[in-house]
Amino acid sequence: MSKSTFLKEFFDKKGMVGSVVPSSKFLIQMMLRRIEFEDAKLIIELGPGTGVITDEIIKRLKPNTQLLVIELNDTFYKDLKSRISDPRVTIKKGCATDLSRFVNALGMEKADYIVSSLPLAILPHILRKRIVIDINTHLKPNGYYIQFQYTLQSLKLFKKIFKKVSIKHCLLNVPPAFVYTCDSK
Repeated sequence: MSKSTFLKEFFDKKGMVGSVVPSSKFLIQMMLRRIEFEDAKLIIELGPGTGVITDEIIKRLKPNTQLLVIELNDTFYKDLKSRISDPRVTIKKGCATDLSRFVNALGMEKADYIVSSLPLAILPHILRKRIVIDINTHLKPNGYYIQFQYTLQSLKLFKKIFKKVSIKHCLLNVPPAFVYTCDSK
């Protein structure tokens, strides 16, 4: 997908696309550093956008690991569906609030890791809280929720819901981002 298409989606779909450019390779590496691909059975990615993180996850997936990708934006969803044909990857069009339905359709209950690029800061508070609670519900014990944001706005919410929250700052991204790693209860 071209950068101009990404930029167009940012301006056309306010409240759905959180940045004017895709994530940098530095942010991607920071997002994936805690994932133990050897042992993972299910990884979920929420809000993949153009799929730059998705592509890196696929490179690291093991033969028995499933990746469930959920994208709400129609343009991004169609692009992902047209270019990814890996049998370990299931791409669904929908909202993060549809998590239960999509996980159950895979015949699974909980994920080892949930990686998210959702623009939580621009979502209504009630929706943001519901999504984060659903994420915690769908993580295995000692699973990880990894989320990047451009602000620290969600820190208080994460600390209420997760056992432990750590933050790293990625300056080598436009704009600079915070990577939250949250341990499930």
